[in-house]
Amino acid sequence: MNAQPDRTPASAPSTDHLDRAVAELRAHAASWTATPLAERIGLLERMLPRIAGRAEAMVADSARAKGYPADSPWAAEDWVTAPWALAQTVRAHLHVLRRLARGDGPVPASAVRERDGRAFVDVFPATLSDRLLLNGFSARVWTLPGTTRARVLERAAGEYRGRAGRPAVALVLGAGNVPAITPLDVLHKLYAEGQVVLAKMNPVNAYLRPHFEEVFREFVDRGWVRYVDGGAAEGAHLTAHAGIDTVHVTGSERTHDAIVWGTDDRAEHRRRTDTPRIDKPVTSELGGISPCIVVPGPWSAADFRYQAEHIATSKLNNSGHNCVATQVLLVPRDWDGTERLLAEVRRVLRELPPRTDYYPGAADRLATVARAHPDADRTRPLVPDVTDPTDPLLTDEVFASALGVVRLPGADPAEFLTAAVEFANDRLPGTLGATLLVHPRTERTHRTAVDTAVADLRYGTLGVNCWSAFGFLLGYTPWGAHPGHTRRNIGSGTGFVHNAFLLEDVEKTVLRAPFAPTPRGLLTGSPSLSPRPPYYATNRTALTTMRRLTTHTTTPSPTRLPGIFLSALRG
Repeated sequence: MNAQPDRTPASAPSTDHLDRAVAELRAHAASWTATPLAERIGLLERMLPRIAGRAEAMVADSARAKGYPADSPWAAEDWVTAPWALAQTVRAHLHVLRRLARGDGPVPASAVRERDGRAFVDVFPATLSDRLLLNGFSARVWTLPGTTRARVLERAAGEYRGRAGRPAVALVLGAGNVPAITPLDVLHKLYAEGQVVLAKMNPVNAYLRPHFEEVFREFVDRGWVRYVDGGAAEGAHLTAHAGIDTVHVTGSERTHDAIVWGTDDRAEHRRRTDTPRIDKPVTSELGGISPCIVVPGPWSAADFRYQAEHIATSKLNNSGHNCVATQVLLVPRDWDGTERLLAEVRRVLRELPPRTDYYPGAADRLATVARAHPDADRTRPLVPDVTDPTDPLLTDEVFASALGVVRLPGADPAEFLTAAVEFANDRLPGTLGATLLVHPRTERTHRTAVDTAVADLRYGTLGVNCWSAFGFLLGYTPWGAHPGHTRRNIGSGTGFVHNAFLLEDVEKTVLRAPFAPTPRGLLTGSPSLSPRPPYYATNRTALTTMRRLTTHTTTPSPTRLPGIFLSALRG
């Protein structure tokens, strides 16, 4: 029989180092609050070279942990989600903070419009470099109904415009899947909320801690940031610590509930009576089941191939260990393009090189899908017709490489969109991210139906012809669940992070991207200069492109642009 762990007090992990870290942060919290804007800008400027210096090693360690070499094509995603995402977000904060330093508002007044009882803020592209490197991509923040244009302009960046918060210590409980999540949450707490930060690494990717400590070296040296390792016991100690003022967690609904309500036999009573275990603000990003909605339209053979690559990427990026990995395809039951699309998706899934489902518990979750669908491929399961409402693909976040297909009625795009929005909103758990694929000609001829769908989908980030995960990377785009969850029914979480423009009253972000790459976009009605994006799993030059793009983002130079464009166009 298996030996039981020693539960005597002597075996309990020491918390002295955690208590010291909290005490050091509390002692220096006021000095961060008092740090002037110019110095905050300088800290970020000096951070960029350290990101560049750690980039290769960060990627190599991430690739090794996932089971492939640093020169594998799969390692392109590690460049995207480690050094580049971090550098891009630092750049976004610098763009806004420099505006404030010049005496401008954080948001250009021309970027804010009011319509239909709410305000909209165009947040991307924000710079000339954005327009060149991501031509055709855009992002618009929707504010809550009732928010006026004047309110947006007045409330943005309150931390820097006379409404600075009090000194406080934030606990960031890091995620174990995407490298950049933890440092981006640290940046948000520092620069958006004015709090010093204790970041507990997740045991799955604690190997990244030395890299992050070096990147944040000045913040560490001045007592504003501390990184620690540890598991559930350390997390429980810190969340209940009297010296911690706020908590931000990225993980699962179960993780959030364990923090707020506990795991003992009183947990359910606490939830029922709304008497949480800890009485401090807790924000969270908790994932869910993310849909990709495929609208019928006049797709060409090239469109089917390209969008199949898009769908496969949104599933297999990081082996599906993403909080917004596509888990369910919502497709038209009667569209003659549905089977063509699924055939192309199967082809891409078969042709992509093998990789490991490395995240803890993935094998068990995939086994659950396999028991429900014994005929599905065991390597990269594609279940072509999910009909049972209790199917695990519709009830549980698989967080691995399984993909389900739900066929919905609708004789035309408008009817299908009505059914798809209802299914996504009411049948799928979670509100973090969704993707909508729609041909430009279909959108023009069914403008009202598409606009209504975009307005009605209750997700914190909606990507139109763009995987919603792209919103995580840009820095300017608020990232979090659609508002409305409560701590007793937490869903995909509460609060927004990233958000370099420091906007208040956010409801969601709507991303847009070209339906087809250059030059074929001219034929579809989505003209742009963007080739196949480097985050596509099928991009042949992604590794080179992302290495060059990261170098340019950390140390911008016009002389680097031709090399980036040349590599990208060959992808």
